[in-house]
Amino acid sequence: MEALSYKFMQHALLAAIIGGAGCGIIGVWVVLLHIPFIGVAMSHAAFAGAIVGLLTGVSPLLLGLLACIGAAALVGPAADRTDSDPNLSLGVIFSILVGIAFLGMGLMEGPKSEALSLLWGSILTLDASDIWMLAIATGMAAGFSVLFYHELRAVIFSRVIAKSTGIPEKGLFYALLFICGTTITLNLNTIGGLLIFSLIVNPPSAALQITYSLGRMLVYSAAFAVASCLIGLALSYLFNAPTGAVIVLVSGGILLVSVALSPKRRQRRAAY
Repeated sequence: MEALSYKFMQHALLAAIIGGAGCGIIGVWVVLLHIPFIGVAMSHAAFAGAIVGLLTGVSPLLLGLLACIGAAALVGPAADRTDSDPNLSLGVIFSILVGIAFLGMGLMEGPKSEALSLLWGSILTLDASDIWMLAIATGMAAGFSVLFYHELRAVIFSRVIAKSTGIPEKGLFYALLFICGTTITLNLNTIGGLLIFSLIVNPPSAALQITYSLGRMLVYSAAFAVASCLIGLALSYLFNAPTGAVIVLVSGGILLVSVALSPKRRQRRAAY
């Protein structure tokens, strides 16, 4: 409790709650639409943009956000025009962005601590402006999920059927990619570009093990993501370990426990 008297710890706690909830919410749509690779591609897009920002003296967050939004804008149309799986487009974009990111790091002179903090996360260095941006991203994810809940359910079931009923499935899919990119970019300092993928995928996968309800899945996923961040933050403080890595390990542990205790798993066993 003494740690909570420090301002940096208060900011980290708020970031864990707000950022974790945003990742948990957006992760549900990523998992159910079968595009989990988007977390990897988007995080590296943001990282590549941030590295270019460090090299050119422009705001790393701004260029990271623009790069992530640009990647999101390419994924959907590329998949639609080539009639291919979005994951294929993500894979191509990811390979290019990884090259840009590490080329930029190689060209950087002097210490690379600022670049590495974007790669591994530095939740203990966040300030009030970072918290506000996380709140905006999480608000976008939550608002989008509430406003288009029924339409998104139809898109998850079948984009073709959703389109035939008059639902703008392309617009919703592209909007989802945009919000996902924004959420990932603004969480770079929380988890880091290399690890954010786990926080996007693990909590919703854990929620999927224990409920058939989409509404409950959104709530459980957000709760699991927040719990992962809070427990990881506490453990990293107690044992002086890298916060982002501990958060990811905790989220993986929650997923393993949910799989082991899954009522769906027990029902499948009983059926056989």
